[in-house]
Amino acid sequence: MDPKQTTTLFRTLHYAADKHRDQRRKDADASPYINHPIAVAELLTRQGGVSDLVTLQAALLHDTVEDTEATFEDIEKQFGPEVRGVVAEVSDDKSLEKSERKRLQVEHAPGLSERASLIKLCDKICNVEDITHSPPSSWSLERRREYLDWTEAVVSGLRGTHEVLERLYDKTLAHGRQVLAEQDEAPD
Repeated sequence: MDPKQTTTLFRTLHYAADKHRDQRRKDADASPYINHPIAVAELLTRQGGVSDLVTLQAALLHDTVEDTEATFEDIEKQFGPEVRGVVAEVSDDKSLEKSERKRLQVEHAPGLSERASLIKLCDKICNVEDITHSPPSSWSLERRREYLDWTEAVVSGLRGTHEVLERLYDKTLAHGRQVLAEQDEAPD
């Protein structure tokens, strides 16, 4: 990555961190929300070998429109139409019921662009890892199992995107199911 691209990537990270600055994850530690988009972008580079600037920017911004006051117009003004387009592809319409948003993710997964598919795949890997090891404190084992099953339905529509990341997802999912099964069998 050349110095100009590095500067752009850090400008994007700064924007995302600013937008998510007051948000916390729902885990027991209430970890800073920005850790999630950073983890998705880092996974893209470290495991996926992705160096495409637009993909990495969109990974850092993938939850900003859903979860902050940022708009798609703001994203385009700051980072251009390509980044806006990828962010739009991976963003849920929060005006819809949660069950409808989840259904649409499954339905739309096969039609996502390569960039959006890569982000969605890494997002699901990170989410499965979080649900396995640091879930929202109010989630039951059953809800966690249902979430893992739902991610599998989404990822099935992303197959053929990136073999290495797909294998990592499969391994992460299998581990998550094993951990939940062990927790289910553990005495109270």
